[in-house]
Amino acid sequence: MEHMGRGTLRVYLGAAPGVGKTFAALGEAHRRAARGADVVVGVVETHGRDRTAAQLEGLEVLPRATVTHRGVSLSELDVDGVLARHPEVVVVDELAHTNAPGSRNEFRWQDVDEFVAAGICVITTVNVQHLASLTDVVAQITGVTQGETVPDEVVRRADQVELVDMSPESLRRRLAHGNVYPAERVDAAMGNWFRVGNLTALRELALLWLADRVDEGLRRYRAEHDIDHVWETRERVVVALTGGPEGETLVRRAARVARRGGDGVLLAVHVLRSDGLTGASPAALRAQRTLVESLGGTYHQVVGDDVATALLEFARGVDATQLVVGTSRRTRWARAFRGGVGGAVVAESGEIDVHIVTHAAAGSRGLRLPPLTGALTARRRWAGLVVALLGVPAVTALCLAAGSALPLASVLLVFLLLVVSVALVGGLYPALVAAVVGGLAENWFFTVPTGRLTVDQLDDVVALAGYLVVAVAVATVVDRSARRATAAARSRAETALLASLSRSVLAGNQGLPALLEQVREAFGLDSVALVEDGREVGACGRPTGDVDTEPITETLALRLSGRALAPGDRRVLVAFAEQAAVALQQGRLAAAAAESDRLAAGNSMRTALLAAVSHDLRTPLAGIKAASSALRSTQLALTEADRVELVETVDESADRLTGLVDNLLDMSRLQAGAVTPVTAPADLVGVVHRALSWLEDPSRVTVTAPDDLPAVLADPGLLERVVANLVGNAARHAPSGPLAVTAGTLPGRVELRVVDRGPGVPEADRERVFAPFQRLGDSPSGHGVGLGLAVARGLTEAMGGTLDAEDTPGGGLTMVLSLRVAA
Repeated sequence: MEHMGRGTLRVYLGAAPGVGKTFAALGEAHRRAARGADVVVGVVETHGRDRTAAQLEGLEVLPRATVTHRGVSLSELDVDGVLARHPEVVVVDELAHTNAPGSRNEFRWQDVDEFVAAGICVITTVNVQHLASLTDVVAQITGVTQGETVPDEVVRRADQVELVDMSPESLRRRLAHGNVYPAERVDAAMGNWFRVGNLTALRELALLWLADRVDEGLRRYRAEHDIDHVWETRERVVVALTGGPEGETLVRRAARVARRGGDGVLLAVHVLRSDGLTGASPAALRAQRTLVESLGGTYHQVVGDDVATALLEFARGVDATQLVVGTSRRTRWARAFRGGVGGAVVAESGEIDVHIVTHAAAGSRGLRLPPLTGALTARRRWAGLVVALLGVPAVTALCLAAGSALPLASVLLVFLLLVVSVALVGGLYPALVAAVVGGLAENWFFTVPTGRLTVDQLDDVVALAGYLVVAVAVATVVDRSARRATAAARSRAETALLASLSRSVLAGNQGLPALLEQVREAFGLDSVALVEDGREVGACGRPTGDVDTEPITETLALRLSGRALAPGDRRVLVAFAEQAAVALQQGRLAAAAAESDRLAAGNSMRTALLAAVSHDLRTPLAGIKAASSALRSTQLALTEADRVELVETVDESADRLTGLVDNLLDMSRLQAGAVTPVTAPADLVGVVHRALSWLEDPSRVTVTAPDDLPAVLADPGLLERVVANLVGNAARHAPSGPLAVTAGTLPGRVELRVVDRGPGVPEADRERVFAPFQRLGDSPSGHGVGLGLAVARGLTEAMGGTLDAEDTPGGGLTMVLSLRVAA
């Protein structure tokens, strides 16, 4: 049967490689074939797994296409062949695969899109680490950056996504049994990608990603079916923040509400005015955002003039079940004239439960009048007053000259135009003066009876009252607009200044005097100095005239010389000064800590060196001294065998002493930064065999490496020292058991693992084994000064590699040396 329209897409999402997603996809193919569907296999990668290969039996496998690139023949999915065959269902493995150059499409997911568009149902697989949005997180967790990715949208629009999961312990058992990778790759995989922590994190990523897709599907279903009421599938608590002092109380209350519902979600939202003007404190909002995130919630900002409507739209958009708002900070009288946000939210909330939370700041903000000075300059206010005082007589004279030809309504209109003009020039209060004086002039000269401040006609009373109301309203609007424009310009300037100064502090490439110079220029001061307990710690400029002091902390203050600063300027100045003070203190603390660390490291090194010289270095010296004294003695009757044994003792002690001194010199060179490796492509297996010649019994060591092991980028001489130290250390700690050296490849790297079956090292002490003069009590005195592993790690890092310690399955310790692949 041929499908009409688009086909369907079913994705098996694997939490990690080896969980069985390909096996599950083939199982679904068998089930559909058993139901009579026409099923073919377009491409499946078995990776040598017998059980996966067995699943292909009974299914039609289409031949692959051959693509030739640079003389190399590569096999890829035959897109044309699948479209020509046009089955009902096709199995396409590894959705994130990048096709060979010259293929029909660049990526395999594009091939799948073609199949779905042609009406073919597709069963495919992908691992969570290949989702494009998670590659950076996966790289941070595993240390491996994925070269092949698939856009999240491709998987999100699938008709079905099924998670194929397995516990980390079960997956590691599968890996150890050889069901995932060949035997030579198991050790490297167990110690890298397949660590328990990595697998647990990948599993959580897969579950979270799939949970987000389920939420999207739920919202899409509700939208398609016009379902606007809330489905309480999960408690989602939204808390409204204003930036006021009640914010912390509201956040903590909302967090408790979310926890009562089990695995509830906490979302904080702040509504910004669309005109960009807000009375919220940025510092308070930052602190509240930090609190929300520390409690496991998320912080959001939305724009809207109607706060209640914006809150409810956001809450419904995130499918919130509960909304937490604070009671109004306005007085009871103010709330009586105008309802608060809480009341509007309750009235329009519908099925969302609303919590009105009281707090200490409730009712603390009363009705306040605007400042007398408004937002205009003093010059403009005086100019407006002059226009009012001169304009009223001039307009009165003009209207009197017009005589009876100008009715009262026209006179009032002319005076209203005068009030508007005064408001534009001088703001609210000069306009009020013009309105009152103009009203008196109209009453005296133009309202019957004239010459008196009385009105007999009702129409004249209404006209005068309307004139005064309109005049005051227009003047108020003009003044408020000017105030808001000034506040917006001031806010932009302050924000730009603080952002510039903050960037200077964060960049760390300017000293304190340079920052103070920037402040001096920004505020037009003659000099700025930062003082601590009366002593200058940074200054710029030369004081002229009076010096003003602005305190910052109990011990820090700013000394300013020059023009007097407005309160707004001082607020911005102090905000930056606090940042500079914090940066100053942090710099001092960092310097003190670095000096303390340097002194402590030096003392520790000297103490350890003295202990090493007094104990470990004396042992080979004592052996050389005793053997040489016996050889020189004329009183001892030594046989030839005795003499040979004493000479061997001298030789062995000298070799041991040479090794100890070499390690001490290497460590001193590493600490002084004097090691400069000459890196070049090196044959790792050849270096290993040369290093084994340093052992007394190289036959104990089994070396395993693939034939196609690439060359590594390293200094061959230093690499030989590193391998010799690692193998020698393993031989000392496992004197009787076998030793194994295995090599394997990872993307861009080669790993060498030195495995012993000794007593091992507790996990808490694994980093300490790399510390200088550290033996953890596992080696008797005279068997080294504890520098072998420290020198090995130092030389490895100097070559751009890493050296770590891991458990050996079954007991023992494994040293993992990782180096870059040579280009």
